Order: sequence, then C-alpha cells, then structure tokens
Amino acid sequence: MTMIRKIALPLLLISVISVAFTADLSTTPKSTNTGFAVVELFTSEGCSSCPPADALLAEIEKETSKKPVYLLAFHVDYWDRLGWKDSFSSAKFSARQNQYANWLNLKTVYTPQAVVNGSTEFIGSDEKILRNSINTMLAKPSTDHLEISLGKTDKHNLILNYNTNQQTNGYMLAVALVTQKASNKVLKGENKGSTLSHVQIVRQFDTFQLQGKTNGSVNVQVDQSNGEISSELIAFLQNTKTGKITAASKLNTLLDNQLSNKSK
Repeated sequence: MTMIRKIALPLLLISVISVAFTADLSTTPKSTNTGFAVVELFTSEGCSSCPPADALLAEIEKETSKKPVYLLAFHVDYWDRLGWKDSFSSAKFSARQNQYANWLNLKTVYTPQAVVNGSTEFIGSDEKILRNSINTMLAKPSTDHLEISLGKTDKHNLILNYNTNQQTNGYMLAVALVTQKASNKVLKGENKGSTLSHVQIVRQFDTFQLQGKTNGSVNVQVDQSNGEISSELIAFLQNTKTGKITAASKLNTLLDNQLSNKSK
C-alpha cells in the first residue's frame, strides 16, 4: 500500500550513524562534460509498495556502478507509527521529502517516491520512468563539476574539502553518509514476516550554505549512537530555491578500525 501524506513540517532530527574513515586525501577526478544523475528514493520498511522500489534501486546500482549515477535511499519516519519502526528511518529524511514537495509544487508526499537531480519526481517503482530519467540526465551535457576529498578525520568529525567551478550563491553543499547494503526482518506492519534488503541507505544527511565560496572545507559531525558503519560519501550542489542539483561526486571511503580505536 502506498502512503500519501499531507505536507507537514516535521522536526529536523539528526539521524544516527557510527562511521570511521581513513584520513585519505584522495580527490575525486574532475568531471567531464557528460551528464550525471542523483537518484533519491523515499521509502520505508512499513510500506508494502516499497520493496519493489528498493529492488529496482538495487538493480540500478549494479548496472550503473561505473557511471556518474549517485543513489540515495532515504527511509522516512511517518510509517513508523503504523506498527513497525524502520531502524533506518529519520524525521530529517521526511523533512527533506517535504522540502521537495515545496520545490516541485506537490500537494502531497508518498512512498515510494523517486526524485532525479532535484527536478523531476515519480513513483519509485516505475522502472521505465526511472531508467528513462537516468538516461536523459546522463545524456545532458554538464560543464559544472564538484571535486571532494577528505582532510584529517577522526571518528567524530569528517573534514570534507570541496572545489567547484560554478557560482555558489544560493546553493548548498549536501553531504550524505551511506551504508551500501543492509537487511532487516520485519516483524510487524504491512511487510510482516518479510526480510527486506536495501542498498544505498542514507544514515546521515547534512547541508552547508556555501555563501559564494567555490572552494573550502566543511566539518561533518558524526553521530556515533547507531553503531552502523558507512562505506560511501556522496556530495552534491543544490539550488536552495528550486531544488535543482547541478553537480555531484562521491568517495568510496575505506574503513579504518585502528583510527576509530585511537580516537577513543
């Protein structure tokens, strides 16, 4: 069952995550003029219509591993009150979905919902539209680029360096920490008895106003209370008035238990 929800303004709660990254200064390569696609899926373990969308996202992940396609699964929290609390959910992710409703002039939000490059939305399990949207974005030339790298890092803080060639007035830098694979056995709710598998699960999401700066660094404070480890960092530039995403990049970070232990 797809949940359609009237627009609300939920509290922006900080999602929880535990992560350790190497202090690797490897920089992402400068983008070419080819296009890119940032796919955001709003989903929930409490929604019976969401597993097909989650499975489709897993297919897309396998097929686009060598392409500039950036996949993010945001687990919303408004299904939690209906019998099953999704351990990956956050009110902050629901708030982001509501922000898209404002940007895209929607009267409701729903699951599963997909948004591509912040500019188009549709039912997240619609394979034809999703594939066409990704292919369209990849074929669209883009001269903007975003380069990112990690500075000195410990288990509590990530120093993320960024550099872009585009003007950044009216733009924010969005940073997502992602767990690439996980699964849960659902004991209650619409998916009771099912073991659900997920990919590209957003565990923490932060935004930073750039105020015209085209290079610099931001400090991502990592919440340790979850116990999960993220293995990927995705960052992108987004217009704060329209929601349009103009450049994106990612780091496949390495886990470093020794760093985590030294930081205690």
